[in-house]
Amino acid sequence: MTELELLDRERRATERRIQQARFPVVKSLDTFEFLSIPSVNKALVLELARCEFLLRHENVLLLGNSGTGKTHLALALGLAACQRGHRVRFTTAAALVHELMEARDEKRLLRFQKQMASHELLIVDELGFVPLSKTGAEVLFEVFSQRYERVSTLVTSNLPFAEWTEVLGSERLTGALLDRLTHHVHILEMNGESYRLKQSKHRRSPQPGR
Repeated sequence: MTELELLDRERRATERRIQQARFPVVKSLDTFEFLSIPSVNKALVLELARCEFLLRHENVLLLGNSGTGKTHLALALGLAACQRGHRVRFTTAAALVHELMEARDEKRLLRFQKQMASHELLIVDELGFVPLSKTGAEVLFEVFSQRYERVSTLVTSNLPFAEWTEVLGSERLTGALLDRLTHHVHILEMNGESYRLKQSKHRRSPQPGR
């Protein structure tokens, strides 16, 4: 009975961490179709799912064009981290900047920054989809800077590094950000035809015999 109680307590703790992570949807590696995106380093993904990179305070960058499964992998790695007892927070770059600006306007920025720094894994999805204001880029940089070599950050982006300046608006800021993110990093390049587009084409294609 004691063992069952411990298992139940552990299950509830995991569920609580998953809820606190604020995943828009829960996805695992079991449902990721590696064959559809052959450019993905499957061995590295499986190694990252063991979450040892979190103990070493290393970062993960998922780079590639839209629809290649970056968000799915980010969610799956976040779920694995929750299941292994780590505190995780998922957000998009635009939503995080919005929260930071709101916290600044309400004079609670320091408290919010400390909250962000407390997560052992911060997942920032879709960096590059929306250009940021000068202030927005600066407050986002501050979050990454505070986490540098203390805790891990996972970022997904549809842009190569050379184009990050277009989003952040400053070569100096972009250089400083990349310097911190890529110092201890695992990079997964995910290029190829959009998986979503491929699925859509398959659904629209006429079935044999019709």
